[in-house]
Amino acid sequence: MERIVLVTGGAGFIGSHLCEALLNQGAQVVSLDNFSDHYDPAMKSRNIAGLVNRAGFYLYKGDIRDAQLLNKIMQNHMITDLVHLAALAGVRKSISDPLEYVDVDIKGTVNLLEFAVKYKVSRFIFASSSSVYGAAPPPFSERTTSADRPISPYAAAKRAGELFCRTYHELYKIPVACLRFFTVYGPRQRPDMAIHLFTRLIDEGLEVPVFGTGASSRDFTYISDIIDGITKTLSIPLTYNSFNLGSSQVTTLTELIKIISSELGKKARISSPPIQPGDVPETAADLTHSYRILGYQPRVSLTDGIRSFIDWYQKQKQTE
Repeated sequence: MERIVLVTGGAGFIGSHLCEALLNQGAQVVSLDNFSDHYDPAMKSRNIAGLVNRAGFYLYKGDIRDAQLLNKIMQNHMITDLVHLAALAGVRKSISDPLEYVDVDIKGTVNLLEFAVKYKVSRFIFASSSSVYGAAPPPFSERTTSADRPISPYAAAKRAGELFCRTYHELYKIPVACLRFFTVYGPRQRPDMAIHLFTRLIDEGLEVPVFGTGASSRDFTYISDIIDGITKTLSIPLTYNSFNLGSSQVTTLTELIKIISSELGKKARISSPPIQPGDVPETAADLTHSYRILGYQPRVSLTDGIRSFIDWYQKQKQTE
């Protein structure tokens, strides 16, 4: 049976890389993206510029909450697998406008689950987040770490999405995997994310805001490792499961800025605003379960990944 994968958020950072990988593996890919203005829509158009004329790639502009559009997509393409990446992202924005996150990240996910039930989609992959673990002590394990105390509306919306996925699996036996991404970075990364933002600020000689002391740390994961985890999830039998996709290497913000500064050959100017509500002190993935079930093994070091990102960033500057 031919694989036809619906990728929501297919013109975004992770989505565009996934669409490209799936096409290279011989799948047909249907991308659904609303090209929202939460960041420059032209950036999303550039993300998929190399895909739009490829055989087997189909692009729809629209909203994941639009049931009529989803019906139209299914009439045109017999979707076999659904990878749901589309979401409003960002902890701080979710605090200022939580209702929008409820509407898009929760209602949108449930609408897609209804679609999956109606058309008997063979598997549903949900892009969750390490933020569901809240401020739990790291490393975070899918098996033993509680995900019941999210500390931002964004994290709560992602956890709610996981719970709806679980509910639809129990009710309708949809095969589901919830993938908990840990701070993904690389070429095409959103401009508001730390590595992209810090790179631009250092490059332009502007102050880099380091909230608190700079001791907070993250498990930064390069985009190719995340794509490898997603495609591995598409290749195994599923019931219901959650998987951490991270690097399992923890780096402080201070260390991160030193690496970026070194690669750019420019000194960072630091400011130290207070820690923001909703931020967690540390993230770190326990990958035991993901390795055992998926064979997932991250391969790209932070230094190599930042070097690749900065190479992309500098090429983008030349074309703007």
